[in-house]
Parts: sequence; structure tokens; C-alpha cells
Amino acid sequence: MTRTPRTPRRTRVVRRVAAVLAVTIGLGLAGGVAFADKLEQLQSQTKDLESQRQANQDKQEQLSSELEGTDASLQAVYLEIAQLDGEIPIAEAELAQAEDDLAAAERHRDSVQDRLAVAQSEATTLEDEIAQSDADIASTQDEIGELARSTYRGTDGLSAIALVVDAASPQEFTERASAYDLAMRSQTQVLDDLENTAAEQRNSQARLDAVNVRIGELEVEAQEAVVAADEARDEAQQHRDELTSLRADRASKASELESYRTQIEQQQDQIEADDADLKAQIDDLMAQQADERERQRKEREEREAAAAAEAAKQNSGSSGGGSSGGGSTGGGGGGGGAAPPSSSGPGLSPPVAAPFHVTSPFGMRIYPINGGRYMHNGTDIRSACGNPQYASGSGTVVGVRKAAGNGTHGNQVLIDHGVIDGDSYVTVYNHLSRFNVSNGQWIGKGDVLGYTGMTGNVTGCHVHVEVWKNGTAINPESLAGWTRSN
Repeated sequence: MTRTPRTPRRTRVVRRVAAVLAVTIGLGLAGGVAFADKLEQLQSQTKDLESQRQANQDKQEQLSSELEGTDASLQAVYLEIAQLDGEIPIAEAELAQAEDDLAAAERHRDSVQDRLAVAQSEATTLEDEIAQSDADIASTQDEIGELARSTYRGTDGLSAIALVVDAASPQEFTERASAYDLAMRSQTQVLDDLENTAAEQRNSQARLDAVNVRIGELEVEAQEAVVAADEARDEAQQHRDELTSLRADRASKASELESYRTQIEQQQDQIEADDADLKAQIDDLMAQQADERERQRKEREEREAAAAAEAAKQNSGSSGGGSSGGGSTGGGGGGGGAAPPSSSGPGLSPPVAAPFHVTSPFGMRIYPINGGRYMHNGTDIRSACGNPQYASGSGTVVGVRKAAGNGTHGNQVLIDHGVIDGDSYVTVYNHLSRFNVSNGQWIGKGDVLGYTGMTGNVTGCHVHVEVWKNGTAINPESLAGWTRSN
């Protein structure tokens, strides 16, 4: 059974874009500009992969034509190998991209986690600083309370009143005044220290609040980065598994193909035998046409000789003036309907509308399975199953051969177009799904002769048309109006 071609999963592209966006923002690049550049690169890579897939499909179609005449099971094996050969490079490219995405996602995850750890460490430091500030403030407040009580009672029995009243001498008054001043300055310094500590604590708390907000954001970003990295890892693993499977399938099919080696050679011989049989049939038609033309030439010469003898006889029994009328009659006989049949109007036309898509051209082929060479006498044209095919020119249907017993050609129609511009032409149409003509029938140019099919050991529906000129196959595309689109 033929493999179903791989198709890209849209989620792969969506995830890849999301991963690129996360990495771009997380690494602090120039926002939208960097993302737009990366997205443009991704779109270009996707377009290249799609182009490669289309090229693979076109190659499959060409190979299908080149495998005409090969057993269907053998064709299927070879086409699967060719398809795998096309899919493996694409899978390798997708794996490489997935691994790049994984590396980028892991770098982003690590970066976020590093920034989160730094923020958490900073928060711990600030919390320690605030706790120490709380202890310092409490201690300072205790000291202020003690100073206030001492001032009220008088420090060491010293008060402003006692300073004046109790001084026994001017020297004692001076000493007591100095002590009192020192106590007052100490109390002021303690109050200043308390204010500074409180201010530092407020600043630390503000910084801690900001850091905690950042930590919350980073925790969310870290969780998302971990999820993105896990998805990228799963995606990469899926690509690895797929590539491994493709390579295993390829090895298996290659082994299976090798088992067909003898059958391949036999079927290539059959193709050559079928082509030789068709050539013999057309040679026979050419010989019949040549015999018919010779017979008609002799009949024409006999008529002309008889007409000349009759004219001479009439001339000898009449006056010289009557000879003009007799000559005119002889000329009319010489140009009458006795001329050989000819389709001398417009030349042959393709059996489908031009321009058409050629899947396999006329000329020597290299047999894709074993490298053998053989002549492809026709042109293969893309056409859907059941589409009508039209006679390339007017003529007589000289062959309606059914697929059974007709080898690689399948259902086949041959049309003898007689002589066109001095040359004899026969056209051949192979692989038809069904006929619209019968043997010996006259068909007009552009009339439906049959319908596109895939009979005769081919893998897909297409037009196979051959043009034989004077017994030799020629390239149909050399004729006027046979224009391809590819």
C-alpha cells in the first residue's frame, strides 16, 4: 500500500512562533523588531519546506510515469522509497529546527530561573536588613525612654535648677553645666539615629515590596518557560522518533525492492516487447498506406493515359479548332476525387487542452529501479481520471485494444490520419479507462475517443499520447500548438 505523504502539523509552527517570541522577550532583545526578524526567518524556512514538499510531489508524479509497465506492487515499493527519500531531508530539517527551538527555550528557562534566584536572594537580604532595623529601632527606643526618664529625674541628681542652686563654687557650676550639655547632646544623637534607622527601614521595605512583585512575575515567567521547554523537548523527541521511523521504513523498503530484482528485468523486457509489437502494427499500417497510395497512383495514371488516348482519337477525327474543348475536359479529369486521401487542414492537436502539464516527456528514459535505458515513445500529460480525451485529427480508428492481453499499454486506441502535408500520421492513446470509439470507425478531429484512466500497469491516471510520422515515433511537443505549462 502506498504511503500517505507527510503533512506539517500546524501546531508545530504555532509552538515554534510562541517559543521564539518568549525567547526574544525573555532575553531582552529589541522587542518587536527582533521578533519580526525571527518570524520572517521562520516563515522563509516554512516556505522552503513547502516548496520541497511540492517538488517531491512533482517527482512522485514523474516517477509514476517512468514506472509504466512495472507490476503495481513493485511500483508501490519503489514509489514509497522515493517518497521516503523526499521526506527524510524534510524531517531532518524539521528536527534541526526543533532542536534549535529546544535550545532557545532551555536558555530562556535558565535565564528566568537565574533572575528569579537573584531576586529571591535580594529579598532575603532585605528581609534580614529590615529585621535588624526593627531590632535597632527597638533598642534605640528603649534608650530614648531611659534618657527621657533620666532627664525628668535629673541625670545623676543633676537638673537645670540644681545646676544653679546646688553649685558651691563657680568651678563646680562650670563642671555641672558641661555634664548637663553632654547629656543633652547624647539624647539628640540618639533621636537622630532613630530617625535614620527608621528612614533606612522604610527604604528597605519599599525595595522589598518591589522585589516581591518582581519575584511574583518571575515565578509566573519561570513556570511558563519550564512548560515551553518541556513542550519543545517533546516536539524535538517527536521529530527524532519520526525521523528514526522514516529511516527504518526506508531500509525495509530497500530490502523489499531488492527481492524484486529478477522481476524488474523481466518487466523491462516486457515493456520493450510491447513497444516492438506496437511498432510492428504501425509498420504494417504504413505498408498498407504505401500499397494504397501506389494502387491509387497506378489507377490515376491509367485514367490519365486513357483520357489522353481518347483525346488523341477525337483530335484525329475532327478539325484543329475543336482541340481546345477536349483539352479542358482532360484537365478536369486529372484533378478529380481520385487523389489519395488527405487530412491536409490544420495539423494535429493535443488530446487535452493546451497548455498542458507534462509529467514525463518523449525520449530515452533511465529506468529508475535498475538504471536501464529504454525509449519512451510518447508524452505523458497530467489529467484526472475520467476526463475526456479528444482525437488529435480526423481519421480512421484502426485499433481498439483492451487492456487484457495488451501488456503495459492498457486500453489503447490507434487512429490513422492518412497523409498530412505529404507525411503519413498515426496517433496512439494508452491507459484509457474506457472507449468512445470502435474499430474501423471514422472520427473527426476533436471528437471524444475515450476517457483518461490508469489501465496497463501504471500507478495513476494520465494521458499517454504518441505521434508516429511515416512509421517513426516523434516528439508530440514538436508539433505546432502542443504547448506545455511546465
